[in-house]
Amino acid sequence: MTPALLVLEDGRVFHGAAYGAEGETFGEMVFNTGMTGYQETLTDPSYARQIVAMTSPHIGNTGINGEDPESGRIQVAGYVVREPARVASNWRATGSLGSALREQGVVGIAIPGTRALTRHLRDRGAMRAGVFSGTAAERGVEALLERVRQSPSMEGADLARDVSTTEPYVVPAQGQKRFTVAAVDLGIKAMTPHQLAVRGCEVHILPAASTTEEILALEPDGVFFSNGPGDPAAAHYAVDALKGVLDAGTPFFGICFGNQIFGRALGLGTYKLRFGHRGVNQPVQDRATGRVHISAHNHGFAVDAPKDGPFDTPYGPAEVTHVNLNDGCVEGLRLLERPAFSVQYHPEAAAGPHDASGLFDRFCELMGGSK
Repeated sequence: MTPALLVLEDGRVFHGAAYGAEGETFGEMVFNTGMTGYQETLTDPSYARQIVAMTSPHIGNTGINGEDPESGRIQVAGYVVREPARVASNWRATGSLGSALREQGVVGIAIPGTRALTRHLRDRGAMRAGVFSGTAAERGVEALLERVRQSPSMEGADLARDVSTTEPYVVPAQGQKRFTVAAVDLGIKAMTPHQLAVRGCEVHILPAASTTEEILALEPDGVFFSNGPGDPAAAHYAVDALKGVLDAGTPFFGICFGNQIFGRALGLGTYKLRFGHRGVNQPVQDRATGRVHISAHNHGFAVDAPKDGPFDTPYGPAEVTHVNLNDGCVEGLRLLERPAFSVQYHPEAAAGPHDASGLFDRFCELMGGSK
């Protein structure tokens, strides 16, 4: 086995063996608590420029297949596991995870201390890191640490345009077409337009920097803003476009990064979470009904909004609709006098529970009501 190092910007070093491609990589060190769905995690564009550690001890058991990817390639900057599977065993598997990581140049590491790493990040927060293997690991630790500290921070990073489609494309409705949806790709996952398509939506996927005029030129019944990576404060182009959509009164639905863009369009601030929410087991409460959804998450930023009642925005009163029961952060917003709402989590359930899939039905109801 080729020795490898994981170096955190605070000086903590973990020793292990190379997994996937050999070389070096830099990114924000985060952890994912999902027990399953590693292929969906790896191909989620929201993980751009992040080194992801899996808290589940065995990764790669079911291999990879051609049906579960959420984008056209592995998106993570690096990958950290405890024990890679020696054999991939599943009737759907078309290859091994280790081979896929090598083929796509994703530098990873297997370390015995993923629990220690997770506890360290829980105490110190997400931070910059580097994975080094092969000749890249032969420099001294101090030299590697300095390279980590010179790598870019996630705060202020505009990454949505890096992972977005460069050209518009269409996902046709399944069965009878009911609605036309303009979906702004800020890092969209493949399951999201699929969830809309099975509900009779013809989904037009647009580049991240699409303007209000380009969005509304489709004469959509509704507008959707997707999940995505980076700092929402840097995505001013998306905020400006959404303001125009809200001015027009077109029904709007946003998830994850789209929720943060919605918050900023309403005049709210956003802030970086200490270690973020990443996994498929986050409890979120609907404040109107008291019902709790176990939900899939992948975000490092959140919206700063008043939770003690309705608040004023340029588009009329709004309210916080959902909160995270672990840390109380805002998980959903809606306008009270216009057809616009968003959630911070992932109702498309790829990978993850299906508790919140009804939010797509709610979006369709808003579009139906506006006709």
